[in-house]
Amino acid sequence: MTDHTPTAPAYATVRLSPKADARAIRHGFPWVYSDELVLDRRTKALKPGTFAVLEDAERRPMAVVTVNPASRIAARVMDQNPDAVIDGAWLQAKLARALAHRSRLYDQPFYRLVHAEADGLPGVVIDRFGDLAVIQPNAAWSETMVDVLADAVVAVTGVAQIIKNGEGRARALEGLPEEMAVLRGDAPTAPIPVPMNGATYMADVMGGQKTGLFFDQRPNHAFAASLSRGARVLDVFSHVGGFALAALAGGATQALSVDGSANALALAQQGAEAMGVADRFQTRQSDAFAALEALAAEGAVFDVVICDPPAFAPNKAALEAGLRAYERIARLSAPLVAEGGYLALCSCSHAADLTKFRNTSARGIGRAGRRGQVIHTGYAGPDHPLLPHLAESGYLKSVFFRL
Repeated sequence: MTDHTPTAPAYATVRLSPKADARAIRHGFPWVYSDELVLDRRTKALKPGTFAVLEDAERRPMAVVTVNPASRIAARVMDQNPDAVIDGAWLQAKLARALAHRSRLYDQPFYRLVHAEADGLPGVVIDRFGDLAVIQPNAAWSETMVDVLADAVVAVTGVAQIIKNGEGRARALEGLPEEMAVLRGDAPTAPIPVPMNGATYMADVMGGQKTGLFFDQRPNHAFAASLSRGARVLDVFSHVGGFALAALAGGATQALSVDGSANALALAQQGAEAMGVADRFQTRQSDAFAALEALAAEGAVFDVVICDPPAFAPNKAALEAGLRAYERIARLSAPLVAEGGYLALCSCSHAADLTKFRNTSARGIGRAGRRGQVIHTGYAGPDHPLLPHLAESGYLKSVFFRL
């Protein structure tokens, strides 16, 4: 509910089918699937991203939604006040609320500013890198309003540069094209140094993965660093050095980053140099599975091993294959852990819930002839709030074993 209710525009109306659960929407579930909406000729003709008033089957107004007849998620709740007006002032109010939370959490402006539905901006991700913000408009409405959204971000945060990162699977599901654009200011000409957990990361916001850096693992980096004093550390699927650089900041004697991307490892190396720990840092460009097998053949042993792969199970159809891949990672990484050492296994697949992921990881450890106790379970940081009605917003799991 918002207090911003000027004269309501003449939004279209769309209606739930009688079989849809209107109570779920009223209680906070933010999506209406295509088989729950009356998709008559008029509704199907609405342009993706159109705002409409959602009515229940008895034609009682429920909320303002954004409609995309071409998407499986046919409507997303924008505001549970059916009189709300979605404009620049409405966006500023949402952003100010999101900023107030992050400003309480962090003393430097490096964080996820908006985490989509959980922050009341469906399909929108905004990461902040100091004086620059990266917007991912992954829903049709945000693509249509991206300039208004950029103005609102400038008004609320004061950033001087805004990059639009229009890439990724989520946009394809909405029928949106892939594109990068500079919306405000100039494109950065060098990676942006990002301080986290005593480490320095280099974010390539124009050419890196996602927005250039993964802020979600921040608390798990910190926990791994707490285990790493005086330790030999292996960070597999390292990206720009996430766990490895945090471990070095925490006192690791040496850290090896493994990743398939030469560009990501080059950024990790730059981060290590900026921290003054390059003498304790090594990289290896390789397929992760091949690297784990090669390290075992070399007789390598580490006190702390972390594996943070991409989403092996991005949807339910991929779940079984994804779980097999997670089990294989556990089986190959466990032999590299010293007796009494630690193995951290991560999943960003929302289709693989915590219980399934933890069980398949334990099975892989067992198949490697090792036994482990779970000492910690980590999730995304508090700048990635979880909407309790939407399991997809709680995608990240990090399970720490002592072997």
